[in-house]
Amino acid sequence: MMTGANANGPLSGALIATVVADDDRLNFLPRFLGPRLMIAGESLVYIWMRQLAASYQGGSWVFYDVSNGTGYMAPADGKPLRIAAPNMFEGEMSADAAGIVATLYALCDLAERSRNEAVIERYHQLTDFARQHPEWALIRRAID
Repeated sequence: MMTGANANGPLSGALIATVVADDDRLNFLPRFLGPRLMIAGESLVYIWMRQLAASYQGGSWVFYDVSNGTGYMAPADGKPLRIAAPNMFEGEMSADAAGIVATLYALCDLAERSRNEAVIERYHQLTDFARQHPEWALIRRAID
């Protein structure tokens, strides 16, 4: 997936998400969350997805690096998911958008637990990226 691009390449000022290559997946979490918080952060994404999407049954995930220094995880099967968020939002969104939502919830949870400034920054960077996502209206409603 490459959000924020058109047929001629990236839009001016647009943030771009690129799939983390298979041979770089082991480096993604330490780069994204740091070695001390990477296991907790990854686990929280899976936990939040199970809480947000009753139909989620596990599986492979795609990792994305975002050009502003953040990243996110999304289910690899690409199937849309019905999300029921704690804020009373309910709606269906793509696996990519649901992954952004689950990652944002996990980052918020991890920031609250760790009080780590880098995690808080990753949350804000991912929110900046999500604002240009085609499903931003749904993402915003799910996290607001």
